[in-house]
Order: sequence, then C-alpha cells, then structure tokens
Amino acid sequence: MADLIYIEYNFTVAPLQPASDILIAQLGEIGFDSFVENEEGVQAYILKDLWKEDSVKDVQILTNENFNISYDFKEIEQQNWNSEWEKNFEKIVVEDICTVRAPFHEKPNTEFDIVIEPKMSFGTGHHETTHMMLQHILEHDFKGKSVLDMGSGTGVLAILAAMKNAGSVDAIDIDNWCYLNAVENKERNNCNQINVFEGDVSLLKDQKYNIIIANINRNILLADIPSYAKCLTKDGILFLSGFYKEDIPVITEKCNEVGLKFEKNLEKNNWVAVKYVF
Repeated sequence: MADLIYIEYNFTVAPLQPASDILIAQLGEIGFDSFVENEEGVQAYILKDLWKEDSVKDVQILTNENFNISYDFKEIEQQNWNSEWEKNFEKIVVEDICTVRAPFHEKPNTEFDIVIEPKMSFGTGHHETTHMMLQHILEHDFKGKSVLDMGSGTGVLAILAAMKNAGSVDAIDIDNWCYLNAVENKERNNCNQINVFEGDVSLLKDQKYNIIIANINRNILLADIPSYAKCLTKDGILFLSGFYKEDIPVITEKCNEVGLKFEKNLEKNNWVAVKYVF
C-alpha cells in the first residue's frame, strides 16, 4: 500500500458552515474518501487512480453564489499521511462514556476506550455522523446480537459494538485501504468477534442480523435499504447516517416500502443519524 498516490485538495471555504459539510458530502459522492477540516476550510483526498480533475469542477456547491470556495491540489504520497493526521488528530469523548483516540494519546478513564489509526480511512468519530452513530450504539443493548457495520471505514462503529458484547460483527467496506485499516484496528482493540470484508451490498446473501449500522451517503443508502431489510431479523434495528435532516423524508419513504418505520433521530449541525425498526 505504501506506493499508493493520493491527490490532496485544499479548499478555502467562506463561510465555513454549512458549506464545509455540504462540500464534504458532495466530494464523497465522486470518490473522495478522507477529509481533514481546519480553520480555513477542508483538505480532501482521493486516490490518483480514481481522480479526474474535471469531475471536481462539477461539484455543485463550488458554483453556489452563497459561498466563496477556492482550491488547489497536489499529489501526496500515502506515507506522508501518518505524520499529517498525527499533527491534527485529537481524541474525542462521547457521552463521557467512550473515548476514540490514537495510540499516542494517554489512556482515558472512560468505560470504552477505542484506539485507532485512521490513516486514509473515514470514521475517526470527529465527523457528526460517526459521532452520532457512536451515541446510538452507546444507548442500545448489543449483548449477544449479530451486527453488520456497512461502510465501516476505520471500523470504529464495529469496534464499539464488539466492546458492548455483540455476539458477532461483520464490517464491510468497498475501499481496500479501509478494509486493511479496519482489520488493523480490530486487532489493535482485541475485537476477535469482528469479521472484516472488502466489498459492497452484493456480499449480503443469506445473512441475518439483529442490528445493521450504515453510515454512508444518501444515494447509496436509498439503493441498499431493501437489501438491509432482507437481512434484518423480524425485531431488527437499522441505524442510518451520512445524510442531512432534509433527507429524512425520502430515506423514511424507502424504509417504509420495505416495512421499516422511523423511530427516532439524532441531529448535529444538520446531519442526522436515524433509527428504524420493523
């Protein structure tokens, strides 16, 4: 993996919010897989093999008159990423119960202590969607449950589910680097009940889960919700995130079509994490 080359975009954004969140969401839909927010805007990363300079010009928010966004880009070798995230990565604490930190952070005095090296993977807990999904997991009983973490990124959500005594956890991500990173992080946290797979919803065949967690984006969720429903047990729970408050009606409509009903949602800076049940 050391020879992979990424393209780094530096976006200067004004005003920062909600423009930065919208920009990250729209870049994610065209293949960008990692983001670092700063005081001036956003750094975004995409594998050079997946990159087309012209595609960025079509990102909708860049032409929105309500925001002033400029950018430049450069090639960056992946091994440079480690020192970069170490300079910027701060530990987070969720509900005073769960800490997500890097190996170089001091061990916390919280019930759950998750140690990850995110590298180029998405899902450090800093983004609103990951943070809210961690909240959902903390609020619910996972003991002995079979769990699917779809679009697992670093594996942080799967790891917390395992720490809450889930019986088994499948973590799936389409990105090879996320797959390798999740394997590394599950071993780092001694979560032997986590099985990590590289792929997409096509991997789901006859599996059954008590709980499915999917933090991806609106379009992928809309396409994959029927597959999730087929894999859920009759008393199953579906947690979805990666979209905005205004997207709840269309997501809920798709869930209703397969028998899932809205139960509750968390909201942070217009991002949401929603719970659906049969």
